[in-house]
Amino acid sequence: MKKLTALALAGCMAVSLAACGGSASTATSTAASESTSAAESAAESAAESVAGTSQGGKVGVCIYKFDDAFMTTYRNKLQEILEGKGYEVTIVDGNNDQAKQNEQINTFITQGVDALIINPVMTSAADQIISTVKDADVPTVLINREPTADQMSAYDKLVYVGCDAAQSGTFQGELILDTPNKGDINGDGKVSYIMIQGDPENIDAQLRTQYSVQALTDAGVEVEELDLQRGDWDRNKGQEICQNDLAKYGDQIEVVFCNNDDMAIGALQAIQAANRTVNKDIYLVGVDALDAALNEVANGNMTGTVLNDANGQATKAVECMEELLNGKTYEAGSQSVYVDYVKVTPDNVKDFQ
Repeated sequence: MKKLTALALAGCMAVSLAACGGSASTATSTAASESTSAAESAAESAAESVAGTSQGGKVGVCIYKFDDAFMTTYRNKLQEILEGKGYEVTIVDGNNDQAKQNEQINTFITQGVDALIINPVMTSAADQIISTVKDADVPTVLINREPTADQMSAYDKLVYVGCDAAQSGTFQGELILDTPNKGDINGDGKVSYIMIQGDPENIDAQLRTQYSVQALTDAGVEVEELDLQRGDWDRNKGQEICQNDLAKYGDQIEVVFCNNDDMAIGALQAIQAANRTVNKDIYLVGVDALDAALNEVANGNMTGTVLNDANGQATKAVECMEELLNGKTYEAGSQSVYVDYVKVTPDNVKDFQ
């Protein structure tokens, strides 16, 4: 009844907040609230996009950091969907700082949001996040970074929406298996690779790293890991790691696995600077199907990528949030909702551009 009452009151209020989107592709503006409460002031300093009318209630969205290319696409779609449904939305940037995100969550609760959508900075912080939202009785959707089923079972008004990262890793491996030589460019009977990993604490990074290689070994292909380094999802780090590995291992490197497209694009810069040619003397795969990566696949500069469907996930996240607001609860063991990945190759890339 508390949540229904809040929704009803929100539906009657005429509230507007000025906003800025925080993405390279969307024109934005900043806002300053006239509220004098310390909690609202704290939220304003962190918020970098705020949305429209209050017909649907108040939703707080926490993103782990705004300058992640994939999460920029994701949060912009979330904002578009939520605003279109009449929710009053505040989206805040955690700046890759879990302590800051914890404060933002507490501020949203103090402000009386009706629901939360949270992209955790660290999956290791899931217990604290879940305990906080449970104590406040706020329906919550976690996105992009998945806690364990045991952690989520602590609260039945909690659901995770994302993709099965193991599937994305498997698809990366299959992209290599689909090449004429199954990745064994030099014909020595094994695939020698480097792995540029995201954040090794992130379950997506762990599973993509594991299953991309496992797809090869499950197919009977011998592999050799030349290097595995942490690239933190960052293009510049991807470029630096690949550059150093190419200088060290040279023609031994046949495959470059990257846990995301931003790092893959950085790796491509290093590959081209080293006068190597993708799909001729080296293979390169990523994950996300960012526009820049799709262009490189189409131009023959990436072997392939894997669509991480930001639009589909944002749509499903809002759908699950509304089900929670309407009284739905989730049983333990049934709190993860997945959206499928899709392999993107030169043959089908135009379908995604």
